[in-house]
Amino acid sequence: MASHSASAPVEQPAVTGPAAASPATTGTPTIADLQVRHVMKRSVAGVLADTPFLDIARMLARRQIGAAAVLDDSQRVIGVIAESDLLARAADLAIPDVPHGRFARLLGHRQQAGDAGGTAATLMTTPALTVHPWTSVVEAARTAARSRIRQIFVTDHRDRLVGVVSRAELLHALVRDDTAIHSEIVSHVVRDELHIDPEQVNVRVRNGTVTLRGTIDARLVPRLIEEVAAIPDVFEVEDHLVAH
Repeated sequence: MASHSASAPVEQPAVTGPAAASPATTGTPTIADLQVRHVMKRSVAGVLADTPFLDIARMLARRQIGAAAVLDDSQRVIGVIAESDLLARAADLAIPDVPHGRFARLLGHRQQAGDAGGTAATLMTTPALTVHPWTSVVEAARTAARSRIRQIFVTDHRDRLVGVVSRAELLHALVRDDTAIHSEIVSHVVRDELHIDPEQVNVRVRNGTVTLRGTIDARLVPRLIEEVAAIPDVFEVEDHLVAH
């Protein structure tokens, strides 16, 4: 049997710690076995502490995200800067309350030549609320609920940024629908995408783990496994397929 993780490769600092070791569990994984690394996004926004206010605001608007992690020179998370941290400052800059006179003109010149609203270090919220890749989804969900935050940044054992997970993604992971996953695999992947007779493939889904059995064309085996693993709700793919 070959087991295939649904997670994409990590291009950021290698994750070490409990997540790096193979779990000593047997049988079908349950919701309690789900870890943040299974649901987090590895494409994550981070800004350096000295990043100017306007650059941060433009980046958040361009990427349509609500917050960014603030990093030191070693990529360690030292704070979080969110839209709420920027709104008041943006309003002040849009319609400034400017005094009149020569001193005001001099002050305005100095402000334009300076930080023009501050930097990530002066605007961020600290400490940053973070979790590790090996943190259970249940624990991360409780943390997010208590703090009422929209997303949590994920760090490795050295506090370096490796990902981000949102409340919606945590909720989705906790209420994943095995029936919907099964239907998507059989109807969309097997039949429509790969044009395989659904009778040739036995698909079993339990708690996000997909087990595939059957005999199909050898050229389609890796494609089928890859397509199934790419489904967001899939935790793991167990391959019992026979190639011919």
